[in-house]
Amino acid sequence: MAFDRMDSATYLSSLLAKSFSRALQERGQKLGFAPGQFPVLLELWSEEGLTQKQLLDRLDIEQATMANTLARMERDGLVLRKKHPTDKRAQQIFLTVKARDMEREAKEAALAADQSLLSGFRHFERELMLEYMRMAIANGVEN
Repeated sequence: MAFDRMDSATYLSSLLAKSFSRALQERGQKLGFAPGQFPVLLELWSEEGLTQKQLLDRLDIEQATMANTLARMERDGLVLRKKHPTDKRAQQIFLTVKARDMEREAKEAALAADQSLLSGFRHFERELMLEYMRMAIANGVEN
């Protein structure tokens, strides 16, 4: 059986993820964040004071990756860690003023990255692609 990578959703989604990441990197770099930090920022813009464990559960990434991401974000002045008031082993993660101030521009940068990669798509095609992506992600979570 011949394997054509251009007929492989796994292969194509990997290329697409890299393309979106590159498009966001170019825009995010100017604002002071990296693509891997964007999901963490989105969660914290939605709800501050989460623990690393809560972020891990919400974003479904490796613990070591999360630890490194948070360390870089702390180094770059995007987050602060504070001791959890009731759990001595945990720390809560809060946004700095710098990170709070970049929310609007960061979200606009992500939308611009989307638009650049989906240019030429008609509205319904874009919506259909997003729906198919959500369905595939849900299938991956269920299996």
